[in-house]
Amino acid sequence: MISRLIRFALVVMCLIGIWQLAIAGKFYAKAWLAEQLIERAWTSSLQEDTQEKPWPWADTWPVAELSIPRLGIDEIVLSGDSGRVLAFGPGLTESSSLPGQPGLSIISGHRDTHFEFLQDIKMGDKLVIRSQQGSMNFIIEETAIVDQRDFRVNRELLTEKQHSQMMLVTCYPFNALTSGGDLRFIVIAKSQNNVI
Repeated sequence: MISRLIRFALVVMCLIGIWQLAIAGKFYAKAWLAEQLIERAWTSSLQEDTQEKPWPWADTWPVAELSIPRLGIDEIVLSGDSGRVLAFGPGLTESSSLPGQPGLSIISGHRDTHFEFLQDIKMGDKLVIRSQQGSMNFIIEETAIVDQRDFRVNRELLTEKQHSQMMLVTCYPFNALTSGGDLRFIVIAKSQNNVI
């Protein structure tokens, strides 16, 4: 009787384990597929000069590609910065300038996925933004840790017509055990050339 119960318990535990692996595998498969669809939409957007959605019901589309050569980083930036968008990649705040255009472009990302590399950023690092208008080089000039409750972006930076600037934003501290919090890690980069 006891051996039957042990066998039954083992079978149940194995089935639960398989079920858990299947659920985890589904999330990884969805993430991989979304990445492939976003890359395809970005390539199509560049070739056809359109705003191509990665899947028909998507509420976002690729607007730029962000690269940090020293760190080997290449991220496709999506339109919008809602939680749904940031689940798939860094997102451009809609009230900010398009990357590579005059003004301030604000791009947000999660500290434990797409913007995890920000903890390794250094002053003077080169940042390259590629958009449908061409490529633009930026240099990292400043990093800061700010409290989001007190931090405000100067409206003049958003409407600046002479220069292009980039602000990358993520939660802080990196590798935190809990999500959320009021601290943000920001990176400021200034353009070094005109759109090519």
